Amino acid sequence: MDEQVIIVGAGPVGMLAACELLQQGAAVRLIDASREHSAHSRATIVWPRLLELMRRTGLTDRIVDHGHRIAGVAYFSSGRRQATAWMDRLPDTPYPFAVAIAQSETERLLEARLAELGGKIERGVRLTSVGAPGGPAVRVVLEGPGGGTEEVEASWLIGADGAHSTLRKLLGVPYEGAQFDVSFSVTDAEVAGDAPMDVVSYCYTPEGSLALGPLGRDVTRVAVSVPHAVDDTPPSREFFQRLMDERGPGRNRLGELRFSTTFRVHARTAGTFRLGRCLLIGDAAHIMSPAGAQGMNTGLQDAVNIGWRLGGVLEGRLPEEALAGYDAERRRAAHAVARTTALQTHWGLLRDPRRIAVRDAALRAADATGLLQRSLSPLVAQTGTTYRPGEGTPDPLRTTARPTRRVRPGDRLPALPAPLDGGGDGGGARTVASDGGAWLQVDARRHTVVLWPGRRPDPRWAGVARRVRALAGPAYAVAEAAPGRETGLAEALGPRPAVALVRPDGHIIDVLGADRAAELEDLLRSALRRPDPAGA
Repeated sequence: MDEQVIIVGAGPVGMLAACELLQQGAAVRLIDASREHSAHSRATIVWPRLLELMRRTGLTDRIVDHGHRIAGVAYFSSGRRQATAWMDRLPDTPYPFAVAIAQSETERLLEARLAELGGKIERGVRLTSVGAPGGPAVRVVLEGPGGGTEEVEASWLIGADGAHSTLRKLLGVPYEGAQFDVSFSVTDAEVAGDAPMDVVSYCYTPEGSLALGPLGRDVTRVAVSVPHAVDDTPPSREFFQRLMDERGPGRNRLGELRFSTTFRVHARTAGTFRLGRCLLIGDAAHIMSPAGAQGMNTGLQDAVNIGWRLGGVLEGRLPEEALAGYDAERRRAAHAVARTTALQTHWGLLRDPRRIAVRDAALRAADATGLLQRSLSPLVAQTGTTYRPGEGTPDPLRTTARPTRRVRPGDRLPALPAPLDGGGDGGGARTVASDGGAWLQVDARRHTVVLWPGRRPDPRWAGVARRVRALAGPAYAVAEAAPGRETGLAEALGPRPAVALVRPDGHIIDVLGADRAAELEDLLRSALRRPDPAGA
């Protein structure tokens, strides 16, 4: 075999996938057809769930140190604040904030980490041919910067090469969806005035929408909905200032533009995210509206999902069958995120006064009752990402029932993924996070069996715990939680003793009450073959 893994595309998603695999001992070749990073990028926000997951590759602290903390997302209508979805009030994450950071800076941090792990980017190398994707090895032809070609074989081929993915096209995988009847003009500029600098602001008016994402004291990402462009002329400062005056909160002044561009909004999904030994991640698998700033975060979750699965296969800890759940899980998650971003896009396109009044009243009511905080905030933060089998995502403003915080198979456990390089204490260690809370860690490579003794002592629990430890053996990490010490576990697992089987990404395979502990042996045996939530 010439290559173990070839990753096509060295944007944030491709680089994170490479870091995940390199830390697990895989041989990775990362190529990119472009000769340099893009000077302009759309992605600026890293949400709390990604801060949790990027801890696996030692990137979270770097992103937090170099970025600007965001406390929430505010919604305005004709200049008046209607509601706010607060990140800093989320009760079940060690990172109760988002980080605003230019994609170019995120890429710089990722590339530095890649180099530390022994990886590099081969720029100017493009994929031109793919053969035998369903065989024991994928045959590829690569063209170098000088036009020369080489034929190689790879165990696995990962396409992280964007919405116009060469790999997806060569495989003949369809890429279908909808085109929104809206375009956005985008710039980065200094903003001085009344706009809040601690939140992302979505400002809706009958004339169109405006989004403001502070990247720090010196610069803010500004995005405005506009008619479709007739040419490629970059919008001017005067153009953005006029729309800021019409749509923004209060009075604000724009400084000089760092760049400006206009693009049309699409939402598309690949027909499959896996074809034999070829895998699609990030925009190569799905694109969505930029409303809500969810696209890059969703792609990075793809990279983590495929990273622990494929890393386990390559190390021999997991069979190839463990990759089967990737398509179903990430497709379902991408559809859920696309629905939320489409909803927020729709909010900004309303023109009829009656429909605007209904939207604003719904936002105010959801804010006043706490519904917005309970339902929309976790969706925006992506801490609400779930792989529950067969469940869709509810409309956050139409959900009337108060959701329970009790976790179910497929949900994320409020715990910290351990660093892959062993920089943490491994599964079961308690870690003090940035919020000052003590959070249970789940193992970076193995599934973790979490022993939860419940809120009150149970005389039978010691025997159950001994049996669980014996069954787990060396294939599983075991973490014994202590009531009152680990943040969020009592609310997540309930007052009674329980055993939770958790994957390296923190998602739950199953939760067994103490009275079902006898089922654990079968669960452990099956989870190594198919690490998918119970019922999937």
